Amino acid sequence: MLSIATKVEQIVMESAFLSEGLGRGLLNLSELARQLQPQLQTDLWKPVGQAAVVMALRRLAERMPQQKSREIVLAHRAGELSTRSELMIFTYRYSDQTYACQRQLLALAAPQRGTFITVTRGVNEVMVICSRSLHALVEEVFGAEQELARLERVTAVTLHLAPETCYTPGVYHAILKRLAWERINLINIICTYTELTLLLEASQTGAAFSVLSKIVAQ
Repeated sequence: MLSIATKVEQIVMESAFLSEGLGRGLLNLSELARQLQPQLQTDLWKPVGQAAVVMALRRLAERMPQQKSREIVLAHRAGELSTRSELMIFTYRYSDQTYACQRQLLALAAPQRGTFITVTRGVNEVMVICSRSLHALVEEVFGAEQELARLERVTAVTLHLAPETCYTPGVYHAILKRLAWERINLINIICTYTELTLLLEASQTGAAFSVLSKIVAQ
């Protein structure tokens, strides 16, 4: 059976907000303990005193490394932030025909200037992100494949980073944390060497752009 200290640590470390707040000493431990009590009593199947939770939180805070702000290093050029709207995301089950479908799709889409398309292969799935104007082409090429999900009205927001961010721990966390604080939901993320592309619902584009613009302006 888990101890109170172990369960408290599990809850805190699963939340970026709680772990950062505890590491920086920003949280009222008594109030946090009071809020955690019901969950702890449910999970541990026994009464849990507030004092015991406070003690567990205090000891966890002492063991946590001091939290420091991460510097987000942007590319030194104009236009660090760009957007692409009117996108769709298709997800298919990976099969023996997936590679052939991928090659055919990219070949057919190449002549259509001004459109966007990218294909990402996972272990069991393949994801196609494309301009809305290409949706009929995707349906045709992958028509025999098992479609798992389809998302419409998607926007891509790309943040251009400096090459040295590749060697800077916590940079992506610093960006994603700011979006999470504003309750901006990300559908997916695409990373390349100096670009971080965030895929989100079109309705949240304005809020996300506002948050990221503040990062760019720093």
